[in-house]
Amino acid sequence: MEKEGIEETRTTGEAKILVDETLSNIVDGQIEVFNADYPNAKIDLIKGQEQRILPTFLNDSVRVIIMSRVLTPKEEQFYIKREIPIYTQRFAIDGIALIANSSNPDSTITVDEIVSILKGNYNGTKKLVFDSPYSSTMKYFKDLAKINSLPSKGVYTLESNNDVIKHVAENSEYIGIIGLNWYLQSSATTASYMPKIKLMGVKNVKGGKGDDAYYKPTQKNLISGIYPFLRNVYIINCEGKDGLGTGFANWLASPRGQLIVLKSGLGPHKLISRDFNLKNSN
Repeated sequence: MEKEGIEETRTTGEAKILVDETLSNIVDGQIEVFNADYPNAKIDLIKGQEQRILPTFLNDSVRVIIMSRVLTPKEEQFYIKREIPIYTQRFAIDGIALIANSSNPDSTITVDEIVSILKGNYNGTKKLVFDSPYSSTMKYFKDLAKINSLPSKGVYTLESNNDVIKHVAENSEYIGIIGLNWYLQSSATTASYMPKIKLMGVKNVKGGKGDDAYYKPTQKNLISGIYPFLRNVYIINCEGKDGLGTGFANWLASPRGQLIVLKSGLGPHKLISRDFNLKNSN
C-alpha cells in the first residue's frame, strides 16, 4: 500500500533497495524492525543474484544496493560520470558456510581441498554444490581459486540457497556452500531438512589466519576473523539526496541495527559497547 502524500525523509516515504539474495535473510529482519520504528517508511526489497541485480543498480533504475563487496573502479564510473556521490557502509560480517549431510562421516575440509575441486584436479570423492552460477557466493570461490569457468565434474549449481540445503539433506555425497544466514535462519521451506545437515569445520591454507585447526562459522570466529570464508556486507547508496535510503543505511550502522546483526548470529560492524556501573568497595 502506497503512503500517499508523505514526504520522503530519512524515516518516511518510499524507497527501493536491491539486495543480493544470499544476504536477504539478514536484511529482512532489519527492515521488519525499521518499519516498526518508522511506520511511515516503506522499503521495497528487490532480491536477486548479484550478477543479475547489479545492472539494475548501474543503469540508475534503483540507486541503493546491498551486497558482499564494494563497487569496482569501473562500476563506480557509472555514477561518477553523472556526478552522483557514492556512499558505502559496511554493517555486518557474514560467513560462507559449508554444510554436509548429517550421515556424512566427513565433518571437516581444508581450503586447499576446495581450491583443488574448483580447479578440477581433485582425486577424492568430495563434490561441491552452489546456489547459482550467478551468485556472489559462486564469484567468491571463483576468485579464490582464480578460475573463470567451472570444471566438468565435482562442482554443481542449483537455483537458490534453499535448493542447496534440500539437496545436501537428500544426498550424502555433496558439500553445500551457502550464506551463513540461510543456515542460522531456516525458513518453513527448509525447516524439515535442517536436522539432516551439519556445519563443517574449515582449515585455512598454510600461513593464513585459521591454519592451525578446523573452524566453524560461529559468531566468535567471524568477529575474530579466524574463519577462512568471511565477507563483509555493505549497503551502497547513490540516491544523490538525503532520503529514506540514506536513513536506512545510517540505521543499519546504528546501535539498534547492530544489535539485530548481533542477535542474528553474524558479526556486527561495530561491537555493541556495554556500560558498567563500577562501585568502589574500599
